[in-house]
Amino acid sequence: MIRIAIVGDIGSGKSYIANLFGYPIFNADLEVAEIYKTDKSCFKRLKKDLPKYFSVFPVNKIQIINAIENSEKNLKKITKIIHPEIRKKLSIFLKKNKKRKAVVLDIPLLLENKLNHENDTIVFIQSKKGDIIKKLKKRVNFNFNLYNQFKKIQLPLSYKKKKSSYIIKNNFTNNPVKISVKKILKEII
Repeated sequence: MIRIAIVGDIGSGKSYIANLFGYPIFNADLEVAEIYKTDKSCFKRLKKDLPKYFSVFPVNKIQIINAIENSEKNLKKITKIIHPEIRKKLSIFLKKNKKRKAVVLDIPLLLENKLNHENDTIVFIQSKKGDIIKKLKKRVNFNFNLYNQFKKIQLPLSYKKKKSSYIIKNNFTNNPVKISVKKILKEII
């Protein structure tokens, strides 16, 4: 099975481009949201470690935002609880799709959490900072403080780019991106 890992900056279009590959996708952001909604044991650990912020199940965005904005340490505590669960979900996803020709891994902290394998095909999504910020500001409930907190825990983009097998330049127009995806698929499959 070919593992296609999508990396890049926050808001660079990773999830959109992951969908263009046409293979099963493990989307870590969606999985995290699902954990917050359904996993009571995670909630209990969050409540134990951060009782000031987590009091009501299911966990909602406001609780998370308040905790993260208040302290960088809180983000570390949250990730310590959530990331092992993501690893488990990734393992289940990979087993379920082991007979597939390829899978796509849309995991923002793939390299940071050492979830990548040596033979992964890493695709870096490159977008202009100004375009990204413009796009992010259009998102409902975009929070610049939260954005900056998450940027702090990410590896430098230059490192991610260097570790990548391919680079897709995303200027947020469809055609060039679709052409790049087809070209990559042609080479690796």
